[in-house]
Amino acid sequence: MSELTRIPAPDGVAPAAAYTHVVVGSGRFVAVSGQLALDENGKLVGEGDPAAQARQVFENLRRCLAAAGAAFDDVVKLTFFVTDMAYLPAIRAARAEHIPEDRLPAASAVQVVALVRPEFLMEIEAYAVLPERPV
Repeated sequence: MSELTRIPAPDGVAPAAAYTHVVVGSGRFVAVSGQLALDENGKLVGEGDPAAQARQVFENLRRCLAAAGAAFDDVVKLTFFVTDMAYLPAIRAARAEHIPEDRLPAASAVQVVALVRPEFLMEIEAYAVLPERPV
């Protein structure tokens, strides 16, 4: 796990939702491409069900992070792309299963007209920082 510093908003401005305004880390940078609600066989999980899709997306993020030697504790930024902002509570619930409130990364949520296929309700990308490798 890398050493991360979470900084509250300047002048006491509270976040609009559950996230941290600024996260600072030093080390190796890991970028995880946007993940979709596909299982290990490439099959859609949770057609029409934002909660099921969010859980699958976070599981896919977890597996991608692990492949890089990272975990959710190392995540400094999440970006949520949703076809409907009404899906954000489902995303936050799935995120809470992996990231405790006191470890929240910076985050952005963007509503998009469509994703790569119409059955996808969301796509989430992650950025993480790992400790420097000793030389």
